[in-house]
Amino acid sequence: MYPSPFEYHRAASVQDAVALLGKYGDAAKVIAGGHSLLPLMKLRLAQPRHLIDVRRISGLNGIHEDRGAMVIGAATPHASLEASALLRQRLPIVSEAAALIGDAQVRNMGTIGGSLAHADPAADLPAVVLALGAEVVVLGPRGTRTVPADDFFVDLMTTALGPGELITEIRLPFPPAGSGAAYEKHPHPASRYAVAGSAALLTLSGGKVTAARVAVTGLGKKASRAKAVEAALLGKPGDAASLATAAEKATDGLALRSDAQLPEPYRRSLAVTYTRRALLAAAKRATG
Repeated sequence: MYPSPFEYHRAASVQDAVALLGKYGDAAKVIAGGHSLLPLMKLRLAQPRHLIDVRRISGLNGIHEDRGAMVIGAATPHASLEASALLRQRLPIVSEAAALIGDAQVRNMGTIGGSLAHADPAADLPAVVLALGAEVVVLGPRGTRTVPADDFFVDLMTTALGPGELITEIRLPFPPAGSGAAYEKHPHPASRYAVAGSAALLTLSGGKVTAARVAVTGLGKKASRAKAVEAALLGKPGDAASLATAAEKATDGLALRSDAQLPEPYRRSLAVTYTRRALLAAAKRATG
């Protein structure tokens, strides 16, 4: 299908983009890579009358360190995350998760800011930023504000972005010494979205888990913290048996999606399996 008619605007700056969003209001959508928005437009599930392109805005694309955090511009493509030597050295979970997104064309066009703003319930990067305790920096008519990742994902394809706001960068704090992080997923064979995915960040001291952040994707209406897993890990040994026991709680407190092709018990089994794998990989990094 073809999308409904729209006008295309190339923003010259983030301030220009905010002004255009203010001018056109609910009739406008921000576009960077387009791999999330354009399919919805072709199906006419989204019918914006104005598209505001932010991909070429200077300063929205790039990766650098700043004050104990990795800072990623919102228009940075997934392929750049995958290829970044800096990320591979300091936060390899981000590069590894990006490498699992779609195919090469999707990774070259899709952006981290677009993925987070779209908030698809089976996307990879929302779970990763939740596990890492990221902050999402947004700019709007009232200026800049910072939203913790824990508060950013609100509901199905719904975020904390307000009217006229857009993401400018994502700040990923560096974990403390003795930490390791990993992302594992069971991909859909066609779309490569996560049927079930889990991101884990563990901190170990003296062989025991002193801090844990675990997030799952593909299971419910949005990526979510697996807080029952986190609670089960604290103070426990970082061995395979303890990690497997904690992983059994991967879906506790979550309302799981279910359909004819993937009934709820099978989705739960996948969630437990991939959470266990993520925990094992994170613990290995923390002790390695």
